Amino acid sequence: MKTRILTALVATTTAATLLAACSGGTKSASGGAGSKTLTLASVDQGSVEDVVKAFEKANPGVKVRYTTSGADQYQQQIRTQLASGTAPDVMSVWPGDGNPGATNVLAEPGYLRDLSGQAWAAKMPAAIKSVAQYEGKTYNAIFGQNGIGAVYNQQALDKAGLTAPDTWTKLLAFCRDAKAKGTPAFALGNQDNWVTQLVLYALVATTVYGPDRDFDQKMQSGQTTFAKSAWATALDKYVTMEKTGCFQKNPLGTNYEASQQLAATGKTLGIVQGNWVIALLKQKNPQGTFTLKALPATDDPSQTLIPAAAGAGYAVNAKAKNPELALKFVNFVMSPEGMNLFVKKQGGLPSLPDTGFEADPSLTELSQFIRSNRTVPFMDQRWPNAKVQQTMLSGLQEIFSGQSTPQDLLKDMDSDYKAGS
Repeated sequence: MKTRILTALVATTTAATLLAACSGGTKSASGGAGSKTLTLASVDQGSVEDVVKAFEKANPGVKVRYTTSGADQYQQQIRTQLASGTAPDVMSVWPGDGNPGATNVLAEPGYLRDLSGQAWAAKMPAAIKSVAQYEGKTYNAIFGQNGIGAVYNQQALDKAGLTAPDTWTKLLAFCRDAKAKGTPAFALGNQDNWVTQLVLYALVATTVYGPDRDFDQKMQSGQTTFAKSAWATALDKYVTMEKTGCFQKNPLGTNYEASQQLAATGKTLGIVQGNWVIALLKQKNPQGTFTLKALPATDDPSQTLIPAAAGAGYAVNAKAKNPELALKFVNFVMSPEGMNLFVKKQGGLPSLPDTGFEADPSLTELSQFIRSNRTVPFMDQRWPNAKVQQTMLSGLQEIFSGQSTPQDLLKDMDSDYKAGS
């Protein structure tokens, strides 16, 4: 078996991942655990609540005791809970291998129950199945697909008299014009370090994978590195956006929650985030219209790609105190009713076909990109260990604080990548 390097100082997500609010809470529908009580830990704050209610309604007498927390806090806790035997029956787990709460990382030491025998497992599209499995067995009930892009507040755009840009040159002009009007283009909550990756991923999709869809395979075979690839171009563009004034003042002093508030209320024209943020923006501004668009990185719109991949799903604790109820919950999540309820609330897209789901108009462009094969997986899902992403996140914060450079960050990422699994 492979040995994985896991650190306690983890504050990451995928993007992917990438999906949770910073504050958390605990909801208790019952007292102590029992045959009719399920325990659940989730990062899907704002959307899991409705799914729990529907599950309880479909299963009279069943109560779900659940906690929600941000990705940073969650990933620090779940590994400790699993190791100590105090983890809940069901828990949020990310796809692939890229962070300490990811499928491979938790399945390899035997913390997760094999879900391969569940009916939905055979229906997963190949791309999603590949990041839900470890050594050929399915461990993650991935219910949704997510994309990363620029989410615009249409009312704020109209007030500023500006339109969403579709080229890199237009993007920088858009940022300058927005700044001149006193309303920055994008909110950026880099105080939460998982947020730092989203702009970079949106740029990397086009600059790196646009000209080379085989980049991951070349990294794995040692034919290229982060430092010697167009990752350097993407990082330079990220820094250029900051210097051009594309973001509000002091992104490092702004957390995820505060960045949502800026975009929802029109203090910025939008936010670069995953589509999951749309539901959170609508909670803060029910009258607002929010739309996800690709973030351009070149001057050829036809070459633009969007990072889009499987989102976090749910796994069953291999030592669950109520294993059958845990299976019943993940099967409900993967049913058309549960899946559609989840992705509608999150503003996402279902992972399985034929659920009868009608996508929200805010995701029209994302849906078109997915159908046209103009998407690439979240970058960290293909990395060999969780350390690469941790280094990237902390390094991006250091770049924004002037303590590091893009070149130094990429060299550090290469070093961690070469360390392997």
